[in-house]
Amino acid sequence: MHQFTLSELQQHLHARDFSCRSLFEHLLTRITQYNTSLNCFIHINSDHALQQAELADKAFHQGNVTALTGLPIAHKDIFCTQHMPTTCASKMLANFTAPYESTVTAKLLDQGMICVGKTNMDEFAMGSSNESSFFGPCKNPWDISRVPGGSSGGSAAAVAAQLTPAATGTDTGGSIRQPAAFCGITGLKPTYGRVSRWGMVAFASSLDQAGVMTRDVADAALLLQAIAGHDAKDATSAIHPVPNYSATLMQSLAGKRLGLPKPMFENLQIDLEPAISVFKQLGATVHSVDLPHLALSVPAYYVIAPAECSSNLSRFDGVRFGHRCKDPADLQDLYQRSRSEGFGAEVKRRILMGTYTLSTGYYDAYYKKAQQIRRLIQQDFIDAFKSVDFLLGPCTPTTAFKLGEKQLDPLTMYLSDIYTIAINLAGLPALALPCGFQQDLPIGLQLIGNFFDEALLLNAGHQLQQQTHWHKATPASFN
Repeated sequence: MHQFTLSELQQHLHARDFSCRSLFEHLLTRITQYNTSLNCFIHINSDHALQQAELADKAFHQGNVTALTGLPIAHKDIFCTQHMPTTCASKMLANFTAPYESTVTAKLLDQGMICVGKTNMDEFAMGSSNESSFFGPCKNPWDISRVPGGSSGGSAAAVAAQLTPAATGTDTGGSIRQPAAFCGITGLKPTYGRVSRWGMVAFASSLDQAGVMTRDVADAALLLQAIAGHDAKDATSAIHPVPNYSATLMQSLAGKRLGLPKPMFENLQIDLEPAISVFKQLGATVHSVDLPHLALSVPAYYVIAPAECSSNLSRFDGVRFGHRCKDPADLQDLYQRSRSEGFGAEVKRRILMGTYTLSTGYYDAYYKKAQQIRRLIQQDFIDAFKSVDFLLGPCTPTTAFKLGEKQLDPLTMYLSDIYTIAINLAGLPALALPCGFQQDLPIGLQLIGNFFDEALLLNAGHQLQQQTHWHKATPASFN
């Protein structure tokens, strides 16, 4: 049962080939068995998931079901949930359980999906390797000596190891697409505002975007349909119609214009040509496009994101919730020791960077300038989409690197997201897809679309997967 995709499970459950209870017993047994070696789950939702599975079985017997009833999913531990802790992989929130559900998790619950647990991540989503987690690093199922990518590494590893057919993730600078590429799965980052951020613990509010991680594009379309749409509780949620994403997956790509951004292919260490050839065979025409300000995306991001992080994380002060130091001498001591003890090294580094760039005398020189560069980067993409329908590029410069290899060199770690950050700065949608192997490790590409053009990306990604088998490969140790 663990080898089925969401769409396949949907068919089997509706045919009553097996019960929801038996499905979840099987998956929870696998999670318990393999989580010791992978460390991809922070919390396993065993008892509650089995109770929900029994309710789903009753709903099937009564004929009162939706398309998603009884299907399993895992949630990145950054989404607030009522029945499970929400830790953001931080000591600061190690004992926190939210009194409400995030919009994303609530929508999936309302449609009958059942959560198997909360997945490991970089602390407060700050990292590219899942090594900054207070609960220890997650491992890559293809090689447990390597990172799964970050910050949504736990979700990616859980899907790749077939512990769950799908998981939620968040993407601030590549945190869905980079781990999807490292773990050989499908990862979708929607347009900024396409999916509500309400109840998703904020890192950088103008960049954060909820998305999904699945084994194939068809499942990603199914889940995006469920979570997309305007949310009155989120001021950044877009009022924009939600199309039927599954209905357009089989449309022809004949005549579609595929753009290859020149800066993304300079000195590239992974081979995307086989995937490009498939798109040509499907009828797409290939064009070279320029993104002249792409090289500025990393420095602009690492001014903007830490600045917003500094502001958002100021609420964790040891007063209202979260970690509180013992026996503070006064209020200043309470703030200082609670935050020093509660936050890890990477989070502290970004808070300090952000506070510095927002301080008097430096705001104009750094933060304002970075926002101006951000607008130039966005305009580059707008100009590119005047001549092409979608873009193709790498997700990462290399395959998954070794655990500890970049941990002591933050700058090198930051460059892991060199191909993904610009898309977040521009607010565009992007879809990560497996596209082969290099030295037995998965490599991934990303398709980048115009604003709210997720339907075209899903269509193109699905057509690629209809012609290839890269997305069907699984790590031998977890079959």
